[in-house]
Amino acid sequence: MAYDEKLANRVRELLLKKRSVEEKKMMGGLTFMVNTKMCIGILNDNLMARIDPEVYESALERKGCREMDFTGRPLKGFVFIDPEGTKSNKDLEYWVNLALAYNKRAKASRKK
Repeated sequence: MAYDEKLANRVRELLLKKRSVEEKKMMGGLTFMVNTKMCIGILNDNLMARIDPEVYESALERKGCREMDFTGRPLKGFVFIDPEGTKSNKDLEYWVNLALAYNKRAKASRKK
């Protein structure tokens, strides 16, 4: 299993009322694209969130959060949250809302 299906279902529930949500399997996991921009993802049992680089450092201080180092280098503005940081619905909702707030201002990837 490349991603935690229970976590994916919890994220789906939080995104239910959002328009323009598309799920894509990528990077060996599942990514939720909002308004054609990468917003939230799941890799194994970790949540990935694309957040405002301005709140990046303070986000790293939260329970279960760490730098996203998928490529071997940290990507500023992307974080992984381990299961400890998404255990409660309140914690998961925090991360999803943080990613959605930044999604409105985030730049979309260039089309190939």
